[in-house]
Amino acid sequence: MNGSDQEKADVRLEFARLKQDHADFDAAIDAMIATGCDPLRIQRMKKKKLALKDRLQELEDRIIPDIIA
Repeated sequence: MNGSDQEKADVRLEFARLKQDHADFDAAIDAMIATGCDPLRIQRMKKKKLALKDRLQELEDRIIPDIIA
């Protein structure tokens, strides 16, 4: 993996933080559904959660080197 140890640590830290945010979105969406919240608001939350998931995948690709070369 290219980059300094500090860069690697920063990526891992951001990954951990986003992973927690993703779990928080999950819980919030479940609560919104349970309380009968506006479906449009729920849909917006789901889109934000999906964007987080995409970002997590990008970071994971940086953390885990590509074995198949």
